[in-house]
Amino acid sequence: MGWLQLFFLHPVSLYQGAAFPFALLFNYLCNMDSFSTNARYLFLLAGGGALALTAMGSFAVLVFIPALCAVVLIYSLGPQEVHRRTFFFQMTWQTLCHLGLHYTEYYLQEPPSTRFYITLSSLMLLTQRVTSLSLDICEGKVDAASGGIRSRSFLPEHLCKALPYFSYLLFFPALLGGPLCSFQRFQARVQGSSSLYPRHSFWALTWRGLQILGLEGLKAVLTGVVSAGVGLADCQQLQCIYVMWSTAGLFKLTYYSHWLLDDSLLCAAGFGFELGQSPGEEGYIPDADIWTLETTHRISLFTRRWNQSTARWLRRLIFQHSKAWPLLQTFAFSAWWHGLHPGQVFGFLCWAVMVEADYLIHTFANLFIRSWPLRLLYRTLTWAHTQLIIAYIMLAVEARSLSFLWLLCNSYNSIFPMIYCILLLLLAKRKYKFN
Repeated sequence: MGWLQLFFLHPVSLYQGAAFPFALLFNYLCNMDSFSTNARYLFLLAGGGALALTAMGSFAVLVFIPALCAVVLIYSLGPQEVHRRTFFFQMTWQTLCHLGLHYTEYYLQEPPSTRFYITLSSLMLLTQRVTSLSLDICEGKVDAASGGIRSRSFLPEHLCKALPYFSYLLFFPALLGGPLCSFQRFQARVQGSSSLYPRHSFWALTWRGLQILGLEGLKAVLTGVVSAGVGLADCQQLQCIYVMWSTAGLFKLTYYSHWLLDDSLLCAAGFGFELGQSPGEEGYIPDADIWTLETTHRISLFTRRWNQSTARWLRRLIFQHSKAWPLLQTFAFSAWWHGLHPGQVFGFLCWAVMVEADYLIHTFANLFIRSWPLRLLYRTLTWAHTQLIIAYIMLAVEARSLSFLWLLCNSYNSIFPMIYCILLLLLAKRKYKFN
């Protein structure tokens, strides 16, 4: 199973931590009038290049090439063509890189390099920024210098105009992680003065640091518990439910800690929630909303709040442009974006079915459950069921392999998604009769 996918986040955290002094330095330099806009773009770009080479080694070329090609396409195509072509190129390149991982893992039966995992993660984040920028250009939110390459301007002038795009695609606070930052927000931050006040930044970053330490402590305890217990291959009957829940908890704690660190790095550089937003632009939303994720009794709400910036990006990129089966298309694309491993395909399609069932179940429950004791009991049961279904999906997606997926599907854990599938079929028929 692909436990390396979980624990490769530790090297990423080290690289993100090493980037903190440079993020604070950038924030400090933005207060100086002598630090020009182009110098800021170059600082972020150089930092991204240095971080990529340090974290990925020679694999960094797999990130530099699509970034360069994306800028060339954005700079040379018209607003109506740019999104379709950049999307096609970026997803083709990313898919080829993921197929290289498939070849190494499944055909050669060799463990891939940790640097290659980091490269793929960075490439997925690059896809977010490329498609977000191309959508902004297509929708008229960003004015692109289309047709620039065909003009007779000098090369330095071309490079100067393309610098903001290069810098946005490779700027170091978002290279290895973090919520998706729109190009408008990025440009407003670089062109404006520093908005991160020292007192506020100190307390905000201190609070995030304490949260990360708390999560790391919980993760250390849970790691010991999971390591000391049996695995899914050796568990028996109802014991498998505990194994699934505890293992998924370890995954969640790792992601929460990683997201908070990424968010802290962006805020240290001044790209956080303190930055004012342009009219019509959606505000800054951190990826980790731990309270909602751990207390909600609705799978649909969990889905919207899990890795929030990515969920918002998928909604804009796929869901809002799908004419038929938008939910299924969104989750299918998410499986493609993640790499199309067997567990990911199964997990994301299962997730789509669970969200559809969640809508129907709660719609009918709100109609028929009136008294508060029954509502309290209903919320308690659906909260537990939601957490167990999410744990089931998470193990399928993270483990990825067919062998582990077979173990998961043949365990008692499959009862929980099966209940929602049965309710979906029953309530769908009843909804059809009502209509």
